[in-house]
Amino acid sequence: MTAGAEPPGFFPTFAATAEREPFWFLGGQVRVLLTGAATDNQLTVLEFAAPAGHAPPHHVHEDEEQVVFVLDGEVTFFVGDRRHDLVPGQVAYGPRGVPHSYVVRSPRGARLAVLFSPACIEEFFRANGTPVAEAGELPPPFDLAMVMSSAEAFRLRTA
Repeated sequence: MTAGAEPPGFFPTFAATAEREPFWFLGGQVRVLLTGAATDNQLTVLEFAAPAGHAPPHHVHEDEEQVVFVLDGEVTFFVGDRRHDLVPGQVAYGPRGVPHSYVVRSPRGARLAVLFSPACIEEFFRANGTPVAEAGELPPPFDLAMVMSSAEAFRLRTA
């Protein structure tokens, strides 16, 4: 390979502008940064912006590996019976089939980039999300039981 040449199959990619629009999910905002379609469904990357105290239910992904990158704020990530207190720049791994969750500890909230492999779980988040109409809008109410009832199709369940 010549200097400066990109490896075969390597190309910069990102979600289309419309796909990157934030949406509300369980009281936080989500953006799709990299779609499964752009990676032949090998992986997807989502960004989560969550307020202080935000904590999704303890859950299990039967199909996806999950890697959580803390971009801003402090988060406690629970995986199996372990607790990991994370700060910006730290990473946690949630293997498929293992119960996990997190809680945002920092008063100003947190931002996370989460890689899922393989892709397609972004469709679960989109299907249960609500578009953000304008900056500063408060999150709409959500029905956790309804969200989790749609999770079965994605082999996602509460633990």
